[in-house]
Amino acid sequence: MTLAAAAIELPSGQTMPVLGQGTWYLGERPGRRQDEIAALRAGLDLGMTMIDTAEMYGDGASEELVGEAIIGRRAGVFLVNKVLPSNASRRGTVQA
Repeated sequence: MTLAAAAIELPSGQTMPVLGQGTWYLGERPGRRQDEIAALRAGLDLGMTMIDTAEMYGDGASEELVGEAIIGRRAGVFLVNKVLPSNASRRGTVQA
């Protein structure tokens, strides 16, 4: 089973779902790590291929968890990541 979700067309011609998986609070409790990874992977399996995260979520722990969840599947994931305002420059964004 996959979810039928609305999508937008990007300038590249690819389509990206307008509904995705959020990761606020994920990665903050080590005892839940495997369950959180499994939840993200289940969402991907169902067609929720956009994942939103940020460097401030769990002080980077959410980003690390997402990275582990998408191993071997990166090409099929639209990854949305945000940086802190203090890193909102060309150099700062790349470093973040």
